[in-house]
Amino acid sequence: MPSAFNFSASPFDCLTLDEQRLVQDSVDIAYFPQGETILAMGAQPTHLFVIIKGFVQQFDGSDVVTTYRPDDCFDGRGLVAGRVSSRFVAVEEVVAYQLAKHAVSELIAGNATFGALLFSDLSNKLSALSERQSRHELQSLTMARVDEALLRPAHFVEADTSIMDVVKQFHALRTATLLVRDRRVDPPALGIFTATGLQRAILHGTPLDRLLVGELANFSLIRVRPDDQLGEALAVMLKHKVHRLVVADGEQIMGVLEALDLFSFLANQSYQINIQILEAQDVATLKLAAGQITRLIALLNRNGTKVNLIARLVQELNAKLFERAWQLIAPPDLLANSCLFVMGSEGRGEQLLKTDQDNGLVLRDGYACSVDVAEVCDKFSEALAEFGYPACPGHIMVSNPQWCQNVTDFSQTVRLWWMTASPDSLMALAIFLDAHAVCGDTALLEQVRAAVFELAADNDAMLARFASAINLFGGNGAWWNRLFLMGDQGKEPLDIKKLGTFPLVHGIRSLALAQRIRVTSTAERVEALMAAGKLPEKLAGDLMDSLHFFMGLKLKVGLQALETGHAASGGIQMERLSSLDRDLLKDTLGVVKQFKVLLNQRFHLEAL
Repeated sequence: MPSAFNFSASPFDCLTLDEQRLVQDSVDIAYFPQGETILAMGAQPTHLFVIIKGFVQQFDGSDVVTTYRPDDCFDGRGLVAGRVSSRFVAVEEVVAYQLAKHAVSELIAGNATFGALLFSDLSNKLSALSERQSRHELQSLTMARVDEALLRPAHFVEADTSIMDVVKQFHALRTATLLVRDRRVDPPALGIFTATGLQRAILHGTPLDRLLVGELANFSLIRVRPDDQLGEALAVMLKHKVHRLVVADGEQIMGVLEALDLFSFLANQSYQINIQILEAQDVATLKLAAGQITRLIALLNRNGTKVNLIARLVQELNAKLFERAWQLIAPPDLLANSCLFVMGSEGRGEQLLKTDQDNGLVLRDGYACSVDVAEVCDKFSEALAEFGYPACPGHIMVSNPQWCQNVTDFSQTVRLWWMTASPDSLMALAIFLDAHAVCGDTALLEQVRAAVFELAADNDAMLARFASAINLFGGNGAWWNRLFLMGDQGKEPLDIKKLGTFPLVHGIRSLALAQRIRVTSTAERVEALMAAGKLPEKLAGDLMDSLHFFMGLKLKVGLQALETGHAASGGIQMERLSSLDRDLLKDTLGVVKQFKVLLNQRFHLEAL
């Protein structure tokens, strides 16, 4: 039987070695000329087909339901149901594996993930995918490199330094570990002294200002290389019963790996970046932490962490990063009399890779700053740009006076957005509705947000204008047809934000505004709408599954772009997607289409 069967394609990538052998023993190859009907409506299928070469289209009547290409399989649902409910036609010459029904039934019975990926609905497919990824998470983390964890800086003292001066160094450098150079021996020795050695120093009996650190330092250093696996580093710590390892590349000392940081990495890598941010004393140090956030995202994604959990961690870390940057740049009186906030996907807690800055500042009425506020805001925007967050093309930033006002003026601006109801003003209002405070007096922001909800009360006409933005993109249905194009057709990237994320998020935002729901994340808005009986439970679940899929797909494509030296974008190249991702994309965009129908009915958008 064929030995080149592609077990890396879904759903066969979840099979055990024994299950793979079953497939190889039960598979054969079939050929179908162009135009031949492979499976007719109502037929009783005997095989599952996996395409090797060519394209097959599934028809419902005369309408194309989907297109299958190499490595795709069909018709799993018909095989299980015992009856084909569509027509499958070879639109060009097709060579395909055909896997016997008894083998497919055995695989489904013994492997729940295979069955879910083969023929389940959207939520079950995603659940099976998530469960499969989580099994590998801890194993993948222990296989990460040592230099992917937080390495403490290596600080050096000479062996003839007094313990009193060492303690001063501990305090000044905010560290508990110093490396000790002893140049009195040949070749020079390198040792380590930590805060736990202070007890021995006190019990030594020699005055601390005369006791030399070289007498108490441990010169039997345990080293690891930066490219060693973290699992190996953990084993070394356990073997030698030490809490710190010196990380060295040859003779170059890269830093110190502490047990607490290693365990924190395995449990929650964000802890280390949080420490870096909180201890930062300048913007340059914060820039290093900002770079770590992107590496953390890539690592968590590679390890199978759920995308909504990654987004939540990123929101918390970015909030800490922005807060610390603002604290370092703004004077104390400005910190006490303002509220710095973020908006858009950052405000909703749905941002992953770095995107344009969306932020603003609300000042207390009557407050007169001791410095030029505009100059401080410019420095903050410049700092974020250095961190990798580019300036917003629409200038929705604190450096724009429209987004840096006192409570009264900002509230008046929001009212003008609502009353003007132009496309730009309603988009500004939508962005502001996602505002999330990161530093300062949050009550100032809430006062401005309250103005929005006062105006929205019982104003159906304006709510309809606001909600109508869901129809800005993809209204002619051409994008939907592109999902079924073959080969080189339709190679223009699909904008997942415009076609999927935006109508979903803005639709939920519009329903939440109509109900005066004040939470900002899409997940919280969905929960509140469901609790109020304004969103069916099944649709609510499908919408959140779809949003998380869009976020994950955009992240995957963005990371691939970054790895090849290109900027991350929202464009999806359909021909580069796996068969599973194409299938899920079709399902999730179908959910958005269904949701838009509900929104058009709810807000009577056809009357606009």
